[in-house]
Amino acid sequence: MSPLAEPTRNGTPLGWVVLLLALVVSVMVVWLLSSLPLLTAAYAGGLATLMALLILLRGKADGARVDALAPPDWSVTLAAIDQPGTLVAITDRANRLVCASAAFSSRFGVEKAPPNLALGEDGADEILLKTAREAWREGRAHASHLALGKDDLRWEVEALRAGRGEDHLVWRFRPESSEDLASDVGQLVAGPLGKMLDRAGVVAALVSPEGTVRAASPAFVDRATGDPSTTLAGREFADFLRLDERERIYFARSGREGEPFKLVHVPLNDLDENWTVGPEDAPSLMLLMEAHAAVADNAASDTAPKVEALIEALPLGLAMTDRDGRFLFANPSFLRAIGRPDKGLPTFPSDLVVREDKSAISDAVRRFGKGGVASGDVAVRLASAPEEPVSLGLASMRGLGEPAVLLTLADSREETELKRQIAQTTKMQAIGQLAGGVAHDFNNVLTAIIGYCDLMLLRHMPGDSDYDDIQQIRANSNRAASLTRQLLAFSRQQTLRPEVLQLPDVVSEVSQLLKRLLGEKIELRVRHDRDLGPVRADPGQLEQVIVNLAVNARDAIAAQGDGTGTLVMSTRKVSVKETRSHAADMPPGEYTALIVRDTGGGIPPAVMGKIFDPFFTTKELGKGTGLGLSTVYGIIRQSGGHVYVENVEGGDGLGAGARFAIYLPVHRGSAGEDRRVEPDEPARAWSSGGRVLLVEDEDMVRAVAERALVRAGFTVNAQPDGEDGLAEIANGGEFDLIVSDVVMPGMDGPAMARAIRKLRPNIPILFMSGYAEETLRDEINIENMHFIAKPFSVEQISRKVGEVLSSASA
Repeated sequence: MSPLAEPTRNGTPLGWVVLLLALVVSVMVVWLLSSLPLLTAAYAGGLATLMALLILLRGKADGARVDALAPPDWSVTLAAIDQPGTLVAITDRANRLVCASAAFSSRFGVEKAPPNLALGEDGADEILLKTAREAWREGRAHASHLALGKDDLRWEVEALRAGRGEDHLVWRFRPESSEDLASDVGQLVAGPLGKMLDRAGVVAALVSPEGTVRAASPAFVDRATGDPSTTLAGREFADFLRLDERERIYFARSGREGEPFKLVHVPLNDLDENWTVGPEDAPSLMLLMEAHAAVADNAASDTAPKVEALIEALPLGLAMTDRDGRFLFANPSFLRAIGRPDKGLPTFPSDLVVREDKSAISDAVRRFGKGGVASGDVAVRLASAPEEPVSLGLASMRGLGEPAVLLTLADSREETELKRQIAQTTKMQAIGQLAGGVAHDFNNVLTAIIGYCDLMLLRHMPGDSDYDDIQQIRANSNRAASLTRQLLAFSRQQTLRPEVLQLPDVVSEVSQLLKRLLGEKIELRVRHDRDLGPVRADPGQLEQVIVNLAVNARDAIAAQGDGTGTLVMSTRKVSVKETRSHAADMPPGEYTALIVRDTGGGIPPAVMGKIFDPFFTTKELGKGTGLGLSTVYGIIRQSGGHVYVENVEGGDGLGAGARFAIYLPVHRGSAGEDRRVEPDEPARAWSSGGRVLLVEDEDMVRAVAERALVRAGFTVNAQPDGEDGLAEIANGGEFDLIVSDVVMPGMDGPAMARAIRKLRPNIPILFMSGYAEETLRDEINIENMHFIAKPFSVEQISRKVGEVLSSASA
């Protein structure tokens, strides 16, 4: 830059300022020396003319320079950088893309420019920003191994500051070359990877495109030269190997006396189709695997039938498709797993799954057929069982001629059914506990309602204005009590009176009632097996089970067409061998089964898992409580049995319908040995009065029971909890009977009874509870213990207390 062009702070060239000052000084010197105005004026005019000429010449030079600094023609730049496979982008100081090659635009688009590509992972964007800042500061920057896309390709990036004012960055993107990959592979082959391959019987060498060895595993060097320390770099790979007439490969050093090998050629051209070199121009990884004589020639032909038989017998389902996705074969386990043991294979795997999964399995088979992925799996839903997703394994197959895909599928129907049964059992237990708790609390309310109704009825006579209303309240309360009993039956907490009996006898006793319930359009058939073992159950509850199943069958048949159908009840003997292959929650043993089969069309799959839930019903509003089948379930389970349901298609000569199977364990004892004989006459009343300690945490139940017992002539001391009841005894209170609730906050009834027995060992105890008597006796286990079930009436509590006191005084 010339001195005249050097700028000052205000932008004026410094040279022009200095020149102007010199001219002014020279004019002043002429004026002082000559003192002649005319001469001074002529001198000043000449200098002014000279300055005008210089300014004119300077303006022309600046104009020429301005013409030289015209905006760049980016089309020329684009023509220079737009070469196949060249990824170049030019950005300004605002990181705006001003020019880009076609390869860059095709790969990354033109919406965003570096360093804001926002395409990568693993912090690639942050590295690009750091590269840009370094390039603006230093003039050049470089980064490598960046992930700038969703593929596995890694990139090298270079940024260069350029332009007249160095106000642009030139970005160059290069995919990491196969040469870099080859260097990494070479180090691994000569190091730890080569040693691991050697232990597996595989020797390896990295070979250049020209056929020379670049690196080799220790075992390859040893077999090729006999000296593991020898360097093979630069020597011809083919010089170390020999091929016989059967195309078997041997090391040249050992000849045919050595071990034959199988060669696997792996080209290291893993880049995509836009950037890779061909296999012939890329380094290659050569793997030599031992081909043992036991699997060669005649031995291989002898082994083939054994392998085929083994595949046929495998419990794992195996199938194979060609590269186009057509099935080639499948073993029996695969056919069973897909639900087609007799139909055979369809044409394509997509024919096995539901419509929504067809594209997923087709894409997976096509991807594995290309050999891009070694193995994997895909979750699909089979058309034969759409409600249960399965995992279908896929693997690329090589070495069998054309590329193929191996499909694996385990037959998990038994496992799925077991999971379903366990889940159903767990759910029923949870619902049962909830139902039992609700029934217990509701029984306290019903006890108070029924008790107060009884007390009011004692003050009213038939014909009074309130008598009928009180009777209606009591009747509805008793109806509600029956619902709680059904809930307790479902939760297996109902009081049962078990007897040893024969199932055919129970079915016969209820047959006449069933015929009236079913009507004339439904035929009832009864069949009994021989040599049935006795069972121990409550006959009244078994009759309720049979009636509930019959009523459900009647309603299902009535919903089918004209309402005609058949109901078959049969009993059969079940051996130990049969139960071993039955449901997982059914212990092996001898059972007597009751089978109830109808022709009502079956149960919809969406309903099947809910039929035993309390309050679940498919009937119209007001036509069912939803407690029929839940009661069946609870009674059978409390009796030690099992109940199962399934749909049948009608292969037994009947129409399609549902089949309920009830299994009760065979009881080893004589029939009728546990039958309880109820007394014809009530126990004599306690005539001398009695002192009763009443312990009940519910105020309304305590008040009703106290009034009922006082009205019956007993002296009652009522306490609200176990601690107060125990304190009455500890303080010397004399009582003839303890009447207590079982479940109470703080000290419950059994804990209080045990503490009282330490002070008064012989005092009788009467427990009040809504739970089953058998369950309470097993859990409490106290001598001289009695039980009354909630809800009870005034007459029942008074009578029960009199019976207990009478038996205690006898």
